[in-house]
Amino acid sequence: MAKGVLVDITRCMGCKACQVACKQWNDLPSSNPEFKDGLTSPPEMDGYNYTTVFIEVVEDKKNNDYTIRSAKRQCMHCEHPACASACFAKALQRDPKTGAVVYYPHLCVGCRYCMLACPFDIPKYEWDKQFPLVAKCQFCFDPKGKYDRLGYGLKPACVDTCPTGALKFGERDELLKEAWQRINSDPKYIKHVMGEKEAGGTAWLYISDVPFTTFGFRPNLGTQPLPEYSHNFLKWTPIIAVGWGTLLTVLYHYTKRRQKVASESNKDVHM
Repeated sequence: MAKGVLVDITRCMGCKACQVACKQWNDLPSSNPEFKDGLTSPPEMDGYNYTTVFIEVVEDKKNNDYTIRSAKRQCMHCEHPACASACFAKALQRDPKTGAVVYYPHLCVGCRYCMLACPFDIPKYEWDKQFPLVAKCQFCFDPKGKYDRLGYGLKPACVDTCPTGALKFGERDELLKEAWQRINSDPKYIKHVMGEKEAGGTAWLYISDVPFTTFGFRPNLGTQPLPEYSHNFLKWTPIIAVGWGTLLTVLYHYTKRRQKVASESNKDVHM
């Protein structure tokens, strides 16, 4: 059964231990934090940051005050990943046992279609490398087995290091039940689980007492899996390819014919 992580934003204190653990486990280089909105914030996700913690000052209109909220962002590991659907090289594949959307660099051709397809703006590109690759969270799943925490029954590194219990790893269905139990038992929560249905559902589920847009989540993503949208267009790709090729062939021969006629006309003029 597919795994998942429940993220309770009300329990996150912005310590960034999850980000440090991610870098250590994946052997990623350290990076300098950025100064943002008066708070020290880690850089945005890129080729060397698979996860980042957003720290935001949120207006509390009910109490006429302000509060600080933080939330971890990373690949959502969609149940119907648009990135995998867009990747014709099969460099991105969803593991059916764990639900992890895994990147296979040896299959990648660098087209970056996955970056355009992802509704959560997750896959990044190693722009500074001579032979760049796509980079993103692997859910601590390694198809080679060397760094495979999930395969050995371990929690993802970020979950294992969270000191406040803001991250909980388990079966997705069970986590979803717990998410709604927390929401229904405490009025502070917004009546919504981010990731339950968005884009067909994701392995990472979020609950919060402030709007999810605070942390960069797009509103109105819809519930239909994105590959179903693209399928209506992609099914015409072979026909378009053949038609376009035929058109180019016709234009090629038409142009050569005109050039031949023009050349013969010039010969007649000079004779």
